[in-house]
Amino acid sequence: GIPMIADDMMTFIKKDILVFGFGVLLFIVVTLWYVFRKIIWILVPISSCFFSVIIMMGLLGLLGWKVTVISSNFIALMLILTMAMNIHISTRFLQIRKSNPSKNNLEILILTTSKMFWPILYTVLTTVIAFLSLIFSEIKPIIDFGWMMTLGLITSFIITFTLLPTLLNFAPANDLDVRENDKSKITKMFGNLSINYQTPILITTFFIIVLSLIGIFKLEVENSFINYFSKKTEIYKGMKLIDEKLGGTTPLEVILKFPKIKKEEIEGDEDFEDWDDENEQDEEKYWFTKDKIDTISKIHNYLDSQPEIGKVLSFSSIVDVATKLNNNKPLGTLEMGVLYTKIPDSIKTEIIDPYISIKDNEARISLRIIDSKENLRRNDLINKINYDLQNEIGIDRDKYKLAGVLILFNNLLQSLFKSQILTLGLVMIGIFGMFFILFRNIKLSLIGVVPNFIAAFFILGIIGLIGIPLDLMTITIAAITIGIAVDNSIHYIYRFKEEFIKIKDYKKTLTTCHSTVGAAILNTSTTIVFGFSILVLSNFIPTIYFGIFTGLAMLIAMISVLTLLPSLLLIFKPFGK
Repeated sequence: GIPMIADDMMTFIKKDILVFGFGVLLFIVVTLWYVFRKIIWILVPISSCFFSVIIMMGLLGLLGWKVTVISSNFIALMLILTMAMNIHISTRFLQIRKSNPSKNNLEILILTTSKMFWPILYTVLTTVIAFLSLIFSEIKPIIDFGWMMTLGLITSFIITFTLLPTLLNFAPANDLDVRENDKSKITKMFGNLSINYQTPILITTFFIIVLSLIGIFKLEVENSFINYFSKKTEIYKGMKLIDEKLGGTTPLEVILKFPKIKKEEIEGDEDFEDWDDENEQDEEKYWFTKDKIDTISKIHNYLDSQPEIGKVLSFSSIVDVATKLNNNKPLGTLEMGVLYTKIPDSIKTEIIDPYISIKDNEARISLRIIDSKENLRRNDLINKINYDLQNEIGIDRDKYKLAGVLILFNNLLQSLFKSQILTLGLVMIGIFGMFFILFRNIKLSLIGVVPNFIAAFFILGIIGLIGIPLDLMTITIAAITIGIAVDNSIHYIYRFKEEFIKIKDYKKTLTTCHSTVGAAILNTSTTIVFGFSILVLSNFIPTIYFGIFTGLAMLIAMISVLTLLPSLLLIFKPFGK
């Protein structure tokens, strides 16, 4: 049941934190070796990442923030994002060192930090906006995740501009090389595409937008809790067993509210001839009217007949047992009332009180949903029960209510659409505002955000087309993708603007940018894409989807920034002719 699921979830979270942390760390070491080929250039950025994560974990402990299944990947995310900052600074440091051999380490560091401070500050602020948008989701684990990552990014930014330059100052100054020529083959190809194939790039973009819109309109939130787990896990096997053999997993309750009996309404009925308004025991004795028992039985039998519903328990179950014990003769109102008053309190508490409350004039029907049933649609089932209770059985809407874990979970799922629209809207407005503040140019701001928005919408479209329902993890993909991917746009445009002032030619500036900042974008994006792929090692299916689709979104965003963004710069010439 629910306690078993909760306990297993906590075990998964602890395991995921360790797996993600060590997995991403190992991958980052491999990436750094691939990019820099020197031990010192692995140790310096790793030290910066390590201290950022340790400080953040300490802050979370001091603040008493509990890690949930959603925020369990915050360590992996922090490592990935801190590493992206470090690679940009380290790459620029090496490029400046190469072009200024006469300067010493300290002068190179001052020049590097002065050139990189503002673009990295704005990339951090745009990513913070993406995570802060999650606080408007009205779902507490997602809100906490947003605050955690905001605090984590601020910590990483401070460490990147304090500890990292300090460590770089001790790095050997001789024989430094970022191996740009090796990396420039891919970026050079993207640069040539941007210069020579602008029309095909725009046509492809148009088709991607159309495909994305088709997929977005197919998005749904219906989900089965059992499908959050791999079939190999104990939690899946346990829930499957409970569903198939023990009457279902997710609880649902129907609470019936009966009108209070008045003496004048039952005058002439011989069962009630001894009614005494003053006697509380009479109220208990005469509560069990035929109408009430029939209503409970009707609803019980109706719910029992639904294929998605497993075990149903109510006062009707007890009446059926009592009827069998009475030689299959139905008990009358008075017999049931007398029997109720004679039953010992201990037994009454165990088998009757969970289903009826004479004091509140209510009855409860408890049932469990077969969560593993294929094509289970919670919202449709709840709507069907509501419709049939009112139209088939004839109960007024104010005379009953549905409650329990199923209702809570369904309400949570239904609120995800609202959360998605709200968070995406806030991210888009916030990031466009940040671009405008940074570049003071509406045309340039639109050019900067378009590739990243397209990447985020394309991923949502793919999720819709494949038919994967939105859940607590996948709901955050679009906002986080925009927040992280837009970093590449800022770095590229910032460098393009810097180089254009010197070169005064769009095509030559594009070629220069693709061989310099383009290499850094390729390296950081590769780190981020493969860093997110570590999440596939989780046992929690939404976390796996989060890793796959965020990684894919980052890959698409990188390609867009190195093809569509330069093409738009060449077409619209935002820096003048």
